Amino acid sequence: MLHHTKKIRKIYEDIQTKIFYMIPEKWNQLYLYASVVDKANGEQTGELYFYYIPKGILKKKPVNVYEIPNKFNLDENEYVEFVKIIYDQIKELRNEFRETGLDPLWSNLTMSIEDLNFKVEYKYDDLLSGQFDNYERHIIWRYQYLKIGPEQVSSKEKQILNRYIARN
Repeated sequence: MLHHTKKIRKIYEDIQTKIFYMIPEKWNQLYLYASVVDKANGEQTGELYFYYIPKGILKKKPVNVYEIPNKFNLDENEYVEFVKIIYDQIKELRNEFRETGLDPLWSNLTMSIEDLNFKVEYKYDDLLSGQFDNYERHIIWRYQYLKIGPEQVSSKEKQILNRYIARN
């Protein structure tokens, strides 16, 4: 069990609050992926994406965070800036882990919110020299968390999933 500092708990709360604010419809589940890679020059880079499942009686398709401005007629630049703020908080979270000596230092994480239950899974992947690139990891992550399987994707994505499934 990780022992989180007050600052880490506060960052979690801030991220959750921003996510709740960013989605203008009711939803049941949300899954967020973020990675942070330390470059040789000290800069941090990575990616962030998340999907939510709208609330409803029928099984709904996951909605990508980047589809929200078009879906709800919101200012895309403002919205992307808000996503960037969340990513900056993810980097701040990782830096807090580093400063408090919570080792090993994670490279990527998945936050999930299901029926208001918040959970974080940390991964320690070598993102720079791993067997899958960013795009492939995104396809695999959607398969793992959103249950988007080979029968639901393009032929290129199907090849990626089949390669992943064969290795596991």
